[in-house]
This record gives sequence, C-alpha cells and structure tokens, in this order.
Amino acid sequence: MVMWDKGPVAQGVASRLQGMIRSGELKAGDKLPSQRVLSEQLRVSRPTLREALLTLETLGLIQTLPARGTFVLDRDRQHARAIWRYDDAHDLADVFQTRMLIEGEICALSARGMTDDTLDALGAAAETFERAWHDGDLVGHVAADLALHQGVADACPNRMLAGIYVGMQHLLNETQRQPIPNTDPDRMRQSIAEHRGILEALKARNPIAAREAMLSHIQNTARCAGVLVD
Repeated sequence: MVMWDKGPVAQGVASRLQGMIRSGELKAGDKLPSQRVLSEQLRVSRPTLREALLTLETLGLIQTLPARGTFVLDRDRQHARAIWRYDDAHDLADVFQTRMLIEGEICALSARGMTDDTLDALGAAAETFERAWHDGDLVGHVAADLALHQGVADACPNRMLAGIYVGMQHLLNETQRQPIPNTDPDRMRQSIAEHRGILEALKARNPIAAREAMLSHIQNTARCAGVLVD
C-alpha cells in the first residue's frame, strides 16, 4: 500500500484538513492557524504537518502567502498552477520523461507475470480513484492513484528497476498530484478510461499493449500539468 512522503500520518492529517474544508468548518478565504498552533491542535509533528499542507497546496485546496499565512482556496475558482516544489533539483518535464522510461518498462515487465490477486488489487484502486473524484475527496483520489501505480511496480520481476522507481517515488508522486487543480471533468473521464486500458492490457498479459497504455497515460497527465513530453 502506498504511503505519502512522511508516511500515513501525513496522509491522515491532509484528509482531516480536507474534511474540515469540505464540511465548511474551514471556508474559502479562512486563514489557517500557525503551524505551531495547528500541529498542537492536531497532535502531530511540524514536519508531518508541513508535508500535509504541501500536499493540500499542490491539490489546490490551500495557498501559503509569504508573510501572510496559509488560506483556504475557493475550489470553484480557477487558480494559478501549483508551484513545482522540486524545481531546484529536477525539471518537471524531465521527471515526466523519466516516468515514461521507467513506468512504461515496469508495466510491460509486470504484464508477463500478472496474477489474479494483483489484478483484483489494482482494480480496487482504480474504482477508489474514480469514486473519490466524484465524491470530491482529492486526498483519497490521489492516494488511490499512487496505489495503482505502486501496485504495478510491485509486480515488476526486475527488482532493480522497481527499486529505481521506489528511490524516486517522492518525485513521481508529486507529478500525480500536480495536475489535479487544473483537471477538468473531461480529462478525468479520460484518465479513468486510461487506467482501465492499463488494467485490460495487464489482464491480457500483453506487454506491448501495457507499455503503450502506460506511456499514453503519463503523456496525457503531463499535458494536464502543462508539460509536453515524447
């Protein structure tokens, strides 16, 4: 099961804060308490809280303004594209291109030895991915997305390649969160269909089709994030 960069606690904190936003306890324009106060209220460490806040900011739910604080955003309004948080180390286009190289091959190799149990788990992740989107649960939606991609990597018989995937997972994960604020319903329907296409290719144990389905999915995700990759 995929965990977020600071572990399941950060995901739980992100979910709790998202729930407060969705319920109206935190409304658009509201300023969040300081990190010191909020970490005490939620009984989590400040590094864990920071990771949760960064996740929510990437998803377009909050925005931190220098010297002003962190504010809840109005999801019905179009906002500027989220800042790529690893820009000082890796270009976003390079990360998407690397994803294509690694995940395309992982998907092809995984197809050859795909088991029914793994297919069931991937199918459940795909269903959660779709349901969470329709429910407005962006944190759960992305967690299911990450679980699906991680599940494919876990099935890869080339452990060195799977290890490379794990080693750069924090970058890969962020590229899956990055497009969310700018994803319209048509694109999400396409993404849901792309996941189904990947699963169908894996179910058929067809490496060529699996590779192509994964490559197409990553290309389209990159395009939604404002990046063109070949």
